[in-house]
Amino acid sequence: MPEGDTVHLACARLHAALAGQTLVHCDLRVPQLATTDLRNRVVLDVTARGKHILMRLSGGLTLHSHFRMEGAWHLYRPGERWQGGPEFQVRAVLETPGWVAVGYRLPVLELFATADEPAHVGHLGPDPLGDDWDAAEALRRLMADPTRCISDALLDQRVIAGIGNVWRCELCFLRGLDPSMPVGAVREPQRLIDLIKRAFEANRGTGSHVTTGDPRRGFSHYVYGRERQPCRRCRTPIRRRAMTAGEDGERVTYWCPACQPATGKPRP
Repeated sequence: MPEGDTVHLACARLHAALAGQTLVHCDLRVPQLATTDLRNRVVLDVTARGKHILMRLSGGLTLHSHFRMEGAWHLYRPGERWQGGPEFQVRAVLETPGWVAVGYRLPVLELFATADEPAHVGHLGPDPLGDDWDAAEALRRLMADPTRCISDALLDQRVIAGIGNVWRCELCFLRGLDPSMPVGAVREPQRLIDLIKRAFEANRGTGSHVTTGDPRRGFSHYVYGRERQPCRRCRTPIRRRAMTAGEDGERVTYWCPACQPATGKPRP
């Protein structure tokens, strides 16, 4: 599931392959961009802002995409067989002399002036992997509404950009927070902000969200996707409930009722 750390990795790979290269072929398969021709433009930069991908081109244009739940950019050599999915799922094809970038299942694909980027992503909160990360501002935004559910606040991209459903569940577990508790009841919220930064930095090159330290499939998470399975710390069965309807649809929350009690005092 794409979240801030995996989106940053995708952008790093796209940047390494495309930056400084001239587009020799362009095919944008969404109605509003069907006749757009970006040939002969140079890819200047590919950068992430939270979960948003900004591909900046010469001539002052930005191609903006977002993965939501299932989107992806794949890189191939010219002539190499595409393997990211069936042809009808392709939304964008950008080719340089050395690489072909293919965008699959992109629910958001739009082109606008680079100068207008603030109008599209300026509402986002601090990005833990951004060069302009501001921990104090992230804490201020998190604590702005003390009555708000901590799980909802973490998922709000206007508070901190890049946290998705996997990370919000795992972060609450790691800090011993019941997902439904109000932000104002969180003890030492600065430690939560510090944890977010450390966790994202540790995972920025992994391509997955590893919180346990064990990257093996089925072992990488403490609570996410583990309903009814024993907690890795106390063996209490993990619980699951629908809590939030986010920008990508309904979100399901996983938590351990013993390690994350509503009292805010987890079992030692």
